[in-house]
Amino acid sequence: MKTIEYRLGTKQDLNDICLLIQQAIGEMEKNNIYQWDDIYPARDDFEKDIDEHTLYLAYIGNTLAALYVISSDCDEQYGNAQWKYDEKTAYVLHRFCVSPRFQNQGIGKKVLRHIEEQIKGMGYESVRLDTFTENPFAQKLYLHNGYETRGYANWRKGKFDLMEKKL
Repeated sequence: MKTIEYRLGTKQDLNDICLLIQQAIGEMEKNNIYQWDDIYPARDDFEKDIDEHTLYLAYIGNTLAALYVISSDCDEQYGNAQWKYDEKTAYVLHRFCVSPRFQNQGIGKKVLRHIEEQIKGMGYESVRLDTFTENPFAQKLYLHNGYETRGYANWRKGKFDLMEKKL
């Protein structure tokens, strides 16, 4: 398995981040998944994540392979879920994206495990996230890695599963 290096994202990374997102959107659209677009996630979202020190990048060699955001922030729609674990000990995963160049190679699973260990190392006991119900690839990744659906959110693009995992 390829070695993955992780670090916080910086403003100097914004062009690479936006390019990765555009490539991911193109790949999703090839599979009739219309989850992301030019409105979300936008450069402004990533600038805010960088300012808040919540955006992480995963590199294989000199190539950006994945990115993710972890924070305590969540949309009010998260209130629709019947969470099993205490909110005070939960952390939230947002905007997890694997470069199309590295998809279907086990990289998503490896980065997800790293995220879980990182969150656990920060003192949290569970992770929460939302995933588009019409994205079978993300659904499979989370369900096969122990995430359970606790409710649903409805956003501009449709229905999202609200998921949780005990760490």
